[in-house]
Amino acid sequence: MSLIVYYMPLAIVSILALGFAPLAWWASRFIRPKKPTQWMETTYECGSVPIGEAHVQFRFQYYAFALIFVVFDLVATFLMIWAVAFSGLSLNAQLLMIMFFGILVLGVVYALKKEETVWI
Repeated sequence: MSLIVYYMPLAIVSILALGFAPLAWWASRFIRPKKPTQWMETTYECGSVPIGEAHVQFRFQYYAFALIFVVFDLVATFLMIWAVAFSGLSLNAQLLMIMFFGILVLGVVYALKKEETVWI
């Protein structure tokens, strides 16, 4: 009996989450305009007339910068958890964390040393 009470909030949230998408799709059929005009289908750019094509190809360096940011974010997250539990960890766990940090640092150094990577 206690398992039912324990998992009831999870079941309610799951039912609401699974029912949200079909409900939103169904409701949008009544809210959206029936016959969109040419004005409604044009690209909106802050009230001004669009100039040129909307497709812009970004340089790879932007993506590399974002990936390195994600690596630093993960390192910060794992190091915070590791620092909090440092005194209770075994020597093996400490060595594994140092290896993990070292591999990430090597990846960042490699990315910084590449000739194609230009930092903005």
